Amino acid sequence: MEASPLHGGRLEGEDFVVVEWRAAPDTSPERPIAGLHVHHEDDEAWYVLEGTLGFRVGDQIVLAPAGSGVLVPKGTPHSYWNAGEGEARYVLVMSPRTAALVTELHSGSGESYAEIFRAHASELLA
Repeated sequence: MEASPLHGGRLEGEDFVVVEWRAAPDTSPERPIAGLHVHHEDDEAWYVLEGTLGFRVGDQIVLAPAGSGVLVPKGTPHSYWNAGEGEARYVLVMSPRTAALVTELHSGSGESYAEIFRAHASELLA
């Protein structure tokens, strides 16, 4: 059996989901990939494969170049963006609940973002 490429797909377990995503260089702290939010019951982690991601984790700004990882513990407000000049490629490890939140946010369900976040034990802060 051969492992399949992760990009564009996901690995789903009972306790976590792993995805590989890319971020264009058109984001910033003022226009992040994900606006400031908090997951009340779930940790979230990133590993940067290429480029640089920037994070707001609580009150700190963290720059994560290729080869580095960032862990955001549950209950910690955070946002992130592409902090480099070119495309960034990264692996995101999240709970199934957080993965469902992301899927619903992109589904165009018609519910407000605030309602979607609340339904997944999270809160949109900005």
